[in-house]
Order: sequence, then structure tokens, then C-alpha cells
Amino acid sequence: MNAMTGKKAPEGAALRRWEQDPVLSVEHLTMRFGGLVAVGDLSFDVGRGDITALIGPNGAGKTTVFNCVTGFYKPTEGRIIMRHGPGRQDDTVKTVTDSGLRFHKEDGQGVYLLERMPDHEISHKAKVARTFQNIRLFGGMTCLENLLVAQHNPLVVASGFSIGGILGLPSYKNAEEEAIEKAVYWLERTHLIDRADDPASDLPYGAQRRLEIARAMCTGPELLCLDEPAAGLNPRESAELNELLRYIRDEHGTSVLLIEHDMGVVMEISDHIIVLDYGVKISDGTADEVKADPKVIAAYLGVDDEEEIDVPEVLEDVKEVVEEHEEQVHASSGVPEVQEIVIADAGNYPGRQPLGTINPPASGANNLTRIKGIGPQNERKLNALGIWTFGQIAAWGQEEVEWVGSYLAFPGRIEREGWVSQARVLAEGGDTEFSKRVDGGKVSSSRPGRGAAKNNNGGKA
Repeated sequence: MNAMTGKKAPEGAALRRWEQDPVLSVEHLTMRFGGLVAVGDLSFDVGRGDITALIGPNGAGKTTVFNCVTGFYKPTEGRIIMRHGPGRQDDTVKTVTDSGLRFHKEDGQGVYLLERMPDHEISHKAKVARTFQNIRLFGGMTCLENLLVAQHNPLVVASGFSIGGILGLPSYKNAEEEAIEKAVYWLERTHLIDRADDPASDLPYGAQRRLEIARAMCTGPELLCLDEPAAGLNPRESAELNELLRYIRDEHGTSVLLIEHDMGVVMEISDHIIVLDYGVKISDGTADEVKADPKVIAAYLGVDDEEEIDVPEVLEDVKEVVEEHEEQVHASSGVPEVQEIVIADAGNYPGRQPLGTINPPASGANNLTRIKGIGPQNERKLNALGIWTFGQIAAWGQEEVEWVGSYLAFPGRIEREGWVSQARVLAEGGDTEFSKRVDGGKVSSSRPGRGAAKNNNGGKA
């Protein structure tokens, strides 16, 4: 039990705690800005007492998720549940959801629907604190004053909304002493006690980062949200940050949700990692599970459809794609009949499923990976839909584009990468800059026959 907070630290690192005892649940979160879907149908849990990392390439939607959780944005769709007390509390969650209330608390437990709450209530009542990508300290105030400002809620209440502070009533003096004690405690923990009376703007960058975390902790959060806390830190400062976050988790039992691009920090301290790409979750698990996921390697760790893939797990997957594709091509004969390929949950996707053929045409399937954005795995998925040629993709309208984008779990990407316009050029026998790179062998596709001469239908000889 910690003397400062009264919270019991978690006993050991329970495996997959986020599934059994989530402090935060994001359910089917969607955030649209006009026609842009920044986050699409995203669901994940944050384990109580875990350090959870939300990672992904720039523009993946990570900060948008943070802004929805902390009340800066109101999501277009979805539910965000914050829980005080152990367990999923499913009955209480259902009661609060059906009642239209924002939260319910009783006997030390509570359920808060953050999408219904104004931002100040999310911080004050739901106990969710955050930092920002860009440091937002009060530069003209001292370090100590910055931490006292974070405790304005209990101080205002203790002052009787000003009169107690003016008269110097004992209740306010006691609250002020407790606030100073907590501020000093966090200044010591962040190695800033010697700078307590210095203006925050005089601190070096790494110290300002730690002060911002200390300020957030002075609010007594159940969930601490950190937006790129290691950005701009040198290796020594990153090590200090890791030590501080472990302390917050182990000694205070505070759950941490962080966005971070420093993989050294993420892989070293995270109990749970969630990976986003184009606003969609592509992986979710422990550090070891995420590191071994081919989708993460391709989308985040620098290997994409345009580069050589030399990761064994990915090569094995690609080899399977190639073998299946070649078997389908060789088995085909005659002109296939255009028909709708049956997809069990086709009606769950917006738009309209494009028509396809079970087998490719007699002339053979086109090399769809000559379209920038379609790698071997996406080609395999398109073939499963009966899409074999550039002409089929060139004929897609908006409804087909919307359906395929949702089916492949990256809404908006087909439009952004211009699959249809590329397909039209290739279907007419032309070339794009990307297809020239594929044909010249400058882009490895990890499948046989790449770089060979084109045949008459735009495929490979």
C-alpha cells in the first residue's frame, strides 16, 4: 500500500490483464472529419495496472484516439468506458448505457462513459490525465506552482470557493499543506526538487517532460495518457523516463496508456501493445506477439510493399500466396463467367461488393502488385474476391471502392493511393512510375517472375 495514494500496487505482471480487468475499454470507436475517416471501428482494452502502448505510423490516428478518450473530441460513433474498481462491471456498464447517464459510482467502484462527459469531468471525476506532444507547462510559474495548479479542484473545494482561502480557515490550510506535500513528493520522484523554485521555462527539455508527467500525477489519475513522452529525449533521459513509468505503474498502481515512436521505450516497458494503421487496429498483444506479426513489420517497422522483405515469417507467408496464385492461374481455362463470389458477411460492409470470377481469364491473371498499395497479401485477398485483372479494378465505382476498402480493413486507402486510376492506365497497356519500378526489378515483390517482360494483357510473361 502506498502512503501517498492509498492504492495497492499490482502483484506481478498478470498475463493479458487487459482481457480480464480492463480499466479502459474503447468499443467501435469511429471519428470522421467530413469525408475523412481518421479512426474506423476501433476496439481495444487497457489493462488495470498495465503500461499499454498505442503505436503506428504517422497519421495512423493515435492522437485522435487520445483526443476522444480525454474529451477534446467527441467521437462520431462508439463507446469509451472508464472503470474505477476491479473487473469489467458489465451490469453497471449496461445500466449506465441504457439510462443515458454519464457515469455511476458506488462503494468505491464506478463506471464512466467518457464520450458523454465534458473534458473537465473526464479529468476530475473519471480520473483520466494526459500530457501532449508539445509541452504545455506554465513557463512563468515555478515547478512547484505548476504542480499546485494541477490540484486546484481539491483546493477550491477546501477554500469554500474562495472565502476559506481569504480568511485562512484551517480546512484550507490543511488542504494547502497536503497539496504542497504531494507536489514535493513528485518533484523528488522526478529528480526536480532542486529546481522547485525555478521557472518551468528554465528547465532543460527532458526535465520539462518529467515535470509535465509529475503535474499529471498530481491530479491522482486512475489512467495516465502520455502523448509521445520520449520525443526529443536522449538515451539517458529515455532510461529515466522508463524508470519513472515503471514506478508509476508498480508503486501507485496507475494504468498508463502511451503513444510512442521510440521502439526502445515501447518494447522495454510495455505490458500490452496496440498497433494502428490508417485508423484501424492491425495487431494487439504482448511485445513479443506484436514484434512477430507480419502486418506490423510491413506497416510500421519499415517494410512495405515497395521494399525487399527478408523477415522469415513474412517470406513464408508470401511464398504460400505465390504458390496458391500460380496454381489458380495454371488451372484456369476458357473465359470465366462473371459472378458474385459468396462472402459470408458481405452485407456487413458499406457499398457494394464487386463482381468477380472464380478463375482468372484464359490469358492469365494480371500482376496486381504493379498497382502501388497492393502487395502480395492484398493481391491474394482480391483474388479470393474474384478480382484478377486491372480491368476489373478500373471498372470500380465509389460503392465498390467503399466495400473493398472496408473488407480489406483500411477505409479510404484505395482512394488515397489511387488504385482505380492506376488500374485504368495499366489496363490500357500503359505504365505508371510505380509499375516501371516493379518491372525493372527496383521494387521486390518476393514472388517469382517479377521484373520479367509484360504480356499483352499487362501481366507477366
